[in-house]
Amino acid sequence: MKNKIVVIPSVNFHLWEPCNFRCKFCFASFQDVKKSILPKGHLPKEQALQVVKLLAESGFQKITFAGGEPTLCPWIGDLISLAKECGMTTNLVTNGWMLLKKPELLNDLSRNLRWLTLSVDSLNAETNTSSGRALASKQTITKEQYKLLIEQARRLGMRIKINTVVHQLNWEEPLWEFIGEVKPERWKIFQVLPVAGQNDLHYEDYSISSEKFDAFLSLNKKANEFTTVVPETNQLMRGSYIMVDPAGRFFDNASGTHTYSEPLLKIGVKDALKQISFDNTIFLERGGVYEWG
Repeated sequence: MKNKIVVIPSVNFHLWEPCNFRCKFCFASFQDVKKSILPKGHLPKEQALQVVKLLAESGFQKITFAGGEPTLCPWIGDLISLAKECGMTTNLVTNGWMLLKKPELLNDLSRNLRWLTLSVDSLNAETNTSSGRALASKQTITKEQYKLLIEQARRLGMRIKINTVVHQLNWEEPLWEFIGEVKPERWKIFQVLPVAGQNDLHYEDYSISSEKFDAFLSLNKKANEFTTVVPETNQLMRGSYIMVDPAGRFFDNASGTHTYSEPLLKIGVKDALKQISFDNTIFLERGGVYEWG
């Protein structure tokens, strides 16, 4: 389903392929992009800034910066600042490691960052190490470190979201007490998604059935008392996001793999959008529009 840009309020910019974690189930690894057209795994700074400006001029109201790990980008602050200057609500999805190690980075970003979204799949170090949600040295982030980071971000005026990917190693883990302690405004819960060319090598080891995903939701239903819980099945995740890859192209996952447009800087946002699939009905069904301003 092709949609006019005026009905699409939000966009995800996966600006950075490099990552300091090695999540084996990752459905946005972009190794295909790195091997084919973008050896460094990202655009030069000036081109990335141009992409943000184009997206803002095209009417997007909210931009989510993701990766890879976007806090590894030396100019992430410039991108977020430009997005805010252009009138967009800003969101950053991160594993949190760099923000813990460089507290000054969180402080700098807070000037222009409206939402901080932390990826928290498990509070169990063994689970995170086994799944790759850890450094190559097998260092993981602890519950207390997550809480500290959230407290600091909230003190700096940021709104908090948490993303959790449910997979074979964590589907029986109760996280609702942690959610009750940190009280994010939204908790997005994803069923681990197969994407050909992104996570083929390990996906079968982490795949879960709809029944197991539902079991995780049931186990953690008390979280609804503390936050807005947004579950996303594989069906809801396919074709319901407008996304930009590290090479500055729109892409979608509607067919079970990544389909890329031509670069935005080459043909513009309007024409590039025509080259991907996006289902506005599913976007709305999964709660894509909410009070984010």
